[in-house]
Amino acid sequence: MRLFGRKSSKPAISPNGSQPNMSNGSLKSPIPQSANGSKTMMSFPEVPLPKAPDPALDPAAYLRSIYAVRERSRLVLETAKKNQLKHFVVDMTKFQETAAYVVSIIKRDYAPDYASIPPHGRWQHFEVGGRPRIDQLMASWPSSVDNQERTRRLIDLFLVSVLLDAGAGTKWQYKSKESGKIYRRSEGLAVASLEMFKAGLFSSDINEPCQVDSNGLKRLDVKAMARGLQVTDENPIDGLTGRTGLLLRLADALQNQEVFGLEARPGNMLDYLLSHPTTQASSVPIIPLPTLWNLLMDSLTQIWPATRTQIDGISIGDAWPCSVMPSHPTHPWENIVPFHKLTQWLTYSLMVPMTKLLHVHFAGSELLTGLPEYRNGGLFVDTGLLTLKPDDAKRGLAQYHRNAQLKGQPNMEVVPMFTADDDVIVEWRAVTVGFLDELLVEVNSLLRLTGRDKLNLAQMLEAGSWKGGREIAEVSRPNTKEPPIMILSDGTVF
Repeated sequence: MRLFGRKSSKPAISPNGSQPNMSNGSLKSPIPQSANGSKTMMSFPEVPLPKAPDPALDPAAYLRSIYAVRERSRLVLETAKKNQLKHFVVDMTKFQETAAYVVSIIKRDYAPDYASIPPHGRWQHFEVGGRPRIDQLMASWPSSVDNQERTRRLIDLFLVSVLLDAGAGTKWQYKSKESGKIYRRSEGLAVASLEMFKAGLFSSDINEPCQVDSNGLKRLDVKAMARGLQVTDENPIDGLTGRTGLLLRLADALQNQEVFGLEARPGNMLDYLLSHPTTQASSVPIIPLPTLWNLLMDSLTQIWPATRTQIDGISIGDAWPCSVMPSHPTHPWENIVPFHKLTQWLTYSLMVPMTKLLHVHFAGSELLTGLPEYRNGGLFVDTGLLTLKPDDAKRGLAQYHRNAQLKGQPNMEVVPMFTADDDVIVEWRAVTVGFLDELLVEVNSLLRLTGRDKLNLAQMLEAGSWKGGREIAEVSRPNTKEPPIMILSDGTVF
């Protein structure tokens, strides 16, 4: 059912001329407030979701699907529960302690109002230091910019910001031009990308700096990105060339007019989604999660490095062989575990502005998994649930020492280090995805939350596992605050 036809994304007069109401609520309730100001819960009609592609008929399509991430990672989890991983010792007696630690953080920050926990997404990173930067950004736009165009602009910003959000390394920091405050890691990259966005670095329209378009991105190079991110010899960032390459390839991907329109803007995907045949009209637009997923996977395929895993000549993206997976000579795809971490992070992040501003409901959002990145994975290592085996630890430490000889690389707190395609990292990421599902069940049990009061995975990631992984890293390695295992990043995975 077509809800909206494609239209120009130029500002239009909103019906009432008012600014959008920006509550920081959960994706559980993407609907307006009732007359008395309280949020109302509503049920949505059942929306049929497509089945996963048949791996026997089209293994590449299967491995690129969201369904494959959980299904393939669960095979590694089952091996982990038997303590039969190749690279990690698994101590299941530590699982309860891990869950209790996560619950303690959630209670500290949100008890008793667990429903107020926002979903995991880029929005929160922009609010580092308690400053509502996205609300302030939108308040700077004239009231003639309607909610659809506001959503397009936020999609523009969030897409670029997520693609820049690989691990920044231990030394990089960003000094805000607006506040003078210094930020690091994901929040630093968020503030940096926001200020670059506001300065028009990604726009080709001098009259509208707050947009991203293909021609604007084509003007970028490593030097421009280094200036925007304040990178110097004394302030190095991991994967600068890789990040720049992603945005340049994004410029080419935006030429898909069916999805991104004549303006070649990421935000025009909103019009594509709202008018998609699978989108249904209820009291709010209902978009099947696989529709958004397939849009991102299909339209952004070309931005990922060509050296990634391929099946039948098709690039699979963030998917890697794993030695503990089944292996058959005639079915080489069976030993591959897909993660699609940046695509999942992007999906989580883009859902938020569409939900907040336009009250879109995404059917099947539970198909998304926990993110296999170093904060979630580090949580399980630092709590003792996973311990790297001695031979692998020795090999990783040797790699750390070799890397420490390079200019600008970390050399303070020594931890094992591996490349992203190393079997240690692939196994670690896969078991992380599996344990996050198990952790959600245990966390809800410990919080005594049932029915519709249960936390969803996006809320637990936001308030518990990701935050817990960061905080325990800060205690365990106070000088660098890095994870217990480091990844040599190319700027396109983590």
